[in-house]
Amino acid sequence: MTSGFGGAKGIIMPARFVLVTGASTGIGEATALRLARAGYRVFAGTRRVEDGQRLHSVHSAIHPLQLDVTKPAEILAALEVVRETLGEGCLVGLVNNAGIPSPGPLETLPLETIREMFEVNFFGVVQVTRAFLPLLRAASGRGQRCAIANVSSIGGRVAFAFSGGYDAAKFALTGWSNSLRPELRPWGIQVALIEPGTTTTPIWGKAASALAEANAPDVRFLYGAALDAQARAIAKLSRLGVPPERVAKVIEHALFARWRRTRYLVGNARILRVLAWLPDRWRDALVGRVLGLPDRIKSG
Repeated sequence: MTSGFGGAKGIIMPARFVLVTGASTGIGEATALRLARAGYRVFAGTRRVEDGQRLHSVHSAIHPLQLDVTKPAEILAALEVVRETLGEGCLVGLVNNAGIPSPGPLETLPLETIREMFEVNFFGVVQVTRAFLPLLRAASGRGQRCAIANVSSIGGRVAFAFSGGYDAAKFALTGWSNSLRPELRPWGIQVALIEPGTTTTPIWGKAASALAEANAPDVRFLYGAALDAQARAIAKLSRLGVPPERVAKVIEHALFARWRRTRYLVGNARILRVLAWLPDRWRDALVGRVLGLPDRIKSG
């Protein structure tokens, strides 16, 4: 698929652009490269300038864009860069991918850590979408098929022990996306949720580091065995996950396929969703066994 080319009967099609946040590594990087190779021009939002420059060196259709989704000033500055770069082109897609994990017991996880996860994983999506919606609406008005892909997680459908802060933010993203979808329907702007299971991306290394930091002596006294089991599970899942390119392929489908779905489960998320169908106490007991949680702790 090529943008900015001569169409039928010599009609010149406008260049089509997509904005991808969190494009430094993993799913965001794979998505930016896949879309660029498919003929789209891609704004790759990264927090570090050098990451965007590296992506541009890989493919010239990638436009580096410094963008920390938690900073309103950077969002507005990025919006101005996008407007100037578009020219006669159109912004037809937005991929809200930026996200961070920070596992740990909800009893001891610092409140500022939970707030940070919401700022990146939820409020960042809200701010970026609001800023760039007028450009998507303008492209839709010019007859372009436009879409927003919000990268959530199976954790936005089923919450797991010791990932409550992350899962809560993803649950919020799910509810927000489900409300946004019918609101944007009159303009023909599609909204899709991408719900991967485990992927072979650096996010697992970050999760492992965060879990190690959560192992303060008082935390270990209460949750030590369970946190050790969680660390082993993270190490195993990081090896068994699907490659980010597979998720990128799904994102491209969610943005531009003729027949698009509203929610996409990717990888082992299709299996893990079965947990959502279990009665709550059955699910709690099952997760407890996997993590080595005792059924009951005797005090004294």
